[in-house]
Amino acid sequence: MEFLTKVYTEMEVYAWDESFNNWFFLIALIFLVFEFLRLVVKGKFKLNILTDAITNFITLYAFIGLNFLLGGFYLATYYFFYNYVSITHIPITMWSIVLCIVLADLIYYCEHRFMHRVGFGWATHTVHHSSPYFNISVAYRFGPLDGLIPLVFSIPLAMLGFNPFLIFFAEIFVQLYQTALHTEVVRKLPKFVEAIMNTPSHHRVHHGSNKKYIDKNYGGIFIIWDKMFGTFEEEQEEVVYGITRPIESVNPFVVFFHGFTRLFGKMVETRGWRNKIGYLFMPPVGSLSVTVVCPGPTNPNVHLPCPNFVKWNR
Repeated sequence: MEFLTKVYTEMEVYAWDESFNNWFFLIALIFLVFEFLRLVVKGKFKLNILTDAITNFITLYAFIGLNFLLGGFYLATYYFFYNYVSITHIPITMWSIVLCIVLADLIYYCEHRFMHRVGFGWATHTVHHSSPYFNISVAYRFGPLDGLIPLVFSIPLAMLGFNPFLIFFAEIFVQLYQTALHTEVVRKLPKFVEAIMNTPSHHRVHHGSNKKYIDKNYGGIFIIWDKMFGTFEEEQEEVVYGITRPIESVNPFVVFFHGFTRLFGKMVETRGWRNKIGYLFMPPVGSLSVTVVCPGPTNPNVHLPCPNFVKWNR
């Protein structure tokens, strides 16, 4: 019990962050080699899988570069709310660490769902889903704003009084758990695990472009959030990985920016400012729920269905 109530310093938490990241990345690389060897033995390895993995790591370093430029902004934002808006300051103990991780996981569910259901969120998150393969390297496939949007959702943790370094640690913990889910090596785990925890099986569903799998299983560590909020789907039919409109490219620049390229392209193609703005905020699956209209042929105040409206699909 004394261990659970011990107070930790910010530097200790920072050291945990660094250690977890470095060791986990090394283990992930070793596991990726194992996944490749497994595909070679099965006769399923293709050069595209290797080049896709290389592209994944290039997007990772582009993501890290952007986060490095904004790192001070992230920390300053958390500290502002922690110092001036928080209702209390929660000491860093094992209890608060566990609580922060659970809350960070719930927040991860919320921001993950947001990034799927809001146009500009999907424009960055689609990068992660655009690979037609599923291995641990895909976990490191990031989009341009994948670090900025979660910041907004995590601010309430600072307002509750969690130390900013602890918030970073909890977010990284959730992210590292998510990383381990990106594999086909592990099929299904025991039922009691599958019932509570997010697993590779559940996350394969999340990466599926199958109609029944789209926008399912947003959870990070726990799958119970999806079951509570009606977004759970069990892996049954074979998963078709990727997005419904494949980018068919391993060019890292195309991969990294394709979501925003497509989004802005659709905004240019459609008529009417309301419809253009709609692409930024409405769900990206199928046609927008706002009425897409064009000026009538004789009376500009009469609006008819827009014939050249192009859907902003996944």
